[in-house]
Order: sequence, then structure tokens, then C-alpha cells
Amino acid sequence: MTREETLRRAVTISLFTWRRAGPDDVVDDSDRKGWWGDSVPSVAGDKIGSRLWLLSRRTLVADTLKDAEAYANEALAWLVDDGVLTRVTVTAERQGNDRMNLRVTLIELHGETLELNFNDTWGLINGV
Repeated sequence: MTREETLRRAVTISLFTWRRAGPDDVVDDSDRKGWWGDSVPSVAGDKIGSRLWLLSRRTLVADTLKDAEAYANEALAWLVDDGVLTRVTVTAERQGNDRMNLRVTLIELHGETLELNFNDTWGLINGV
């Protein structure tokens, strides 16, 4: 597996595995989702996945895009914290009334840039 394939897999898992909702997150029922292993992390505070799933109850407006970027950056922060990358930047873009794409820019330690595009992320979040 190439470095690009490894990074793409790590980013995909980080974005599209649903992280447990925080105590202040509004949810529709008692299902706060999340991976059971986060209850007993090997490193204190480590969590897997993103809270992008929380956006499924919202409409696709500017604030939703801003929150999508924040949730995605939160999910990918470990790549910088663990020294895998120098920087990660996420941009959420709306296309039409029902489509959101995520562009993830990864800056490697030696300065090389890798850009990953996740088209129709809104559909993935909403199970469409």
C-alpha cells in the first residue's frame, strides 16, 4: 500500500466512522453513537471518528458548512498531534440544495501536499 493510499484510508475512517456525541451535543434520542473502544482508550482522551453525523438533522446552510469543517478538522487532528502530518485543512463546499463536498488538504512533514476530495458528503451523512 502506498503512502497516499494509507493516508486516504486513515482520513476516510476518521471522517466516516461516527464519533460518540459529546455531552453538550443535541441528539434526537438516547443514541449517542460512537465506538465502544472509546470508553477505554489506550491513550487518555483518544477518540475515533467524527461528529459529522450530527449534521443529518440540519439543513444545508452556511452554519452547517462551518460546523462540518469544524467536525472534520476535529476528527483529523490526530494526524498532526501524532506527527503523521504537519497540517490538515478541511473545506466544505455546498453544491445546490442537497450536496456538500469536503476537500481535505494534507501537508506532509517534508512539505508535499495531498488533496483528497469527498464528493456528496451530505448524501453519506444522511444515508442517501
